[in-house]
Amino acid sequence: MNPQLFLAFLVVAVALACTPGVDWAYSIAAGLRQRSFAPAVAGLCGGYALHTALLVLGLAALLAGMPGVLGWLTAAGALYLLWLGLSTLRSWRGASFGTGTDSPPAAAPASQLRVFLQGIGISGINPKGLLFFVALIPQFVSPDAALPVPVQSGLLGLTFVLLVAVIYSCVALLSRKLLHARPGAARHVTLASGIIMLVLGVLLLAEQAAPAAAAIFAACTTR
Repeated sequence: MNPQLFLAFLVVAVALACTPGVDWAYSIAAGLRQRSFAPAVAGLCGGYALHTALLVLGLAALLAGMPGVLGWLTAAGALYLLWLGLSTLRSWRGASFGTGTDSPPAAAPASQLRVFLQGIGISGINPKGLLFFVALIPQFVSPDAALPVPVQSGLLGLTFVLLVAVIYSCVALLSRKLLHARPGAARHVTLASGIIMLVLGVLLLAEQAAPAAAAIFAACTTR
């Protein structure tokens, strides 16, 4: 691979992964509600690994050229975010970092699996993540490199997955460390995370509803 293009990709990928968003909100919220934040981070990485596989197979570009499919995916992702946001808000009063006898019991394997699958849903069903892979990664692929283009795309995608794993783990770990002595802050952060998910879900739904509403209004005014 072209080393200059790879380094440039690292800079852009780190900057994007360090931008707070729904991934940050979910990893922090899951870290507060569970003994371990690893299942949440692993799930988020799994969703981006799915995007990488789609990119390598050429399906990402195909889906990006189908606005109707992307619209339905966006609506589904928005509803999923609303559901997760509501679930987070229902449990915010019990969020804590306690390690003594008052601590909540460790999460059962089924609960950890649920957290992992929710993480995949957060990043995997997000069409903006798909478009990110389609729009960004091809800019750092060199047709003249020794490796085939699909292999370069896969390596860049997996590099982003690795960066996300490190950065999101640091975010969740630092949040736990900084707020460990402040149980009240844990509840407030969980509440804020739930609100962020709800707001983003509403914005995504509004983004899809606006064109449909405009079309209906135009059809009514032309009659």
